[in-house]
Amino acid sequence: MVVLNCGIGLLTPPVGAVLFIGSAVGKTPMERVVKATMPFYICMIVTLLLISFIPDISLLLPKVLGGYVPVFGH
Repeated sequence: MVVLNCGIGLLTPPVGAVLFIGSAVGKTPMERVVKATMPFYICMIVTLLLISFIPDISLLLPKVLGGYVPVFGH
């Protein structure tokens, strides 16, 4: 979750260091870079929401490998 949140933070326009670097390297206006990366924003936000609100997604690998998975509320 932390990596995904940091990735979203680096791509969003107010601070977006990646946007400034991409704009400078590609010598394109910032608006064009933002429009080109819009599908990535959407995918990252949907993935973050899924991981945050459906715990079985993030706990799948520990369950498959037989690790300890705490069950809350039981």
